[in-house]
Amino acid sequence: MKKILLLGCGNMGGALLKAWAANTDHLFTVADPAEPELPKNVAQVRSVDELGEDMFDYLVVALKPQLIDRVLPDYLPHLAADGTISSIAAGYSAAKLAAHAPGRSVIRIMPNLPAVIGKGVSGLYAHGSVTETASREIEQLALCSGEIVWVDNEDMLDRLTAVAGSGPGYVFEMLRAYVEAAEALGFDEKDAKTLVLGTVQGALELALGSDRSLEDLRNNVTSKGGTTAAGLAALNGTGEFSDLIRDTLQAAYQRAVELR
Repeated sequence: MKKILLLGCGNMGGALLKAWAANTDHLFTVADPAEPELPKNVAQVRSVDELGEDMFDYLVVALKPQLIDRVLPDYLPHLAADGTISSIAAGYSAAKLAAHAPGRSVIRIMPNLPAVIGKGVSGLYAHGSVTETASREIEQLALCSGEIVWVDNEDMLDRLTAVAGSGPGYVFEMLRAYVEAAEALGFDEKDAKTLVLGTVQGALELALGSDRSLEDLRNNVTSKGGTTAAGLAALNGTGEFSDLIRDTLQAAYQRAVELR
């Protein structure tokens, strides 16, 4: 059982905290001046003065990046000498976190939006000399909200952000366009949404439960000269859709690099 201090408790931090508190036996304290809805048995302080002499094994940063430099230094004295800093803040590097506490271990977690329902994909990056125990315990926290992928360097975490962190936005936009196209074929909004979301959900579950490649699954529903073949030719017959997806990820990655 570890003592964990969570700095900030916004939408993502609060959602992760609920998963962590429900699936681990760690003791959590939230430092936030607002009035977030907290799980049972999670303590809250509204300022550093309320911590008294309490010490913590982990300090998890869930602040907006522009607040970290101002807030983090006040709470660092409450991190145990062998404690680890972790962060779910996007756009704030592990090196910057480590600069606040030289010699301390830092682990960044990059969650994505479906983590709020336990279906997320999170990237993890360990900066500096991180103990096996710390890596394992932070990994267990991340697993509470879905799948995880460890990366070897922060550049790969930026690339993961482009794929998974920003990914739900791309998917929602594609779904929006798909529903709009169904409406253009004559379906009302409700039926179009039912058809599109049901089709996507079924296809996704089929892919997740199959050992076959995505290409094989696509070919399995594509008869030569049929309706699916005609639709696929319009969608990606010259590779334009594939190019667009590559350009989308590259643009997001370049922006992540700029924000370092």
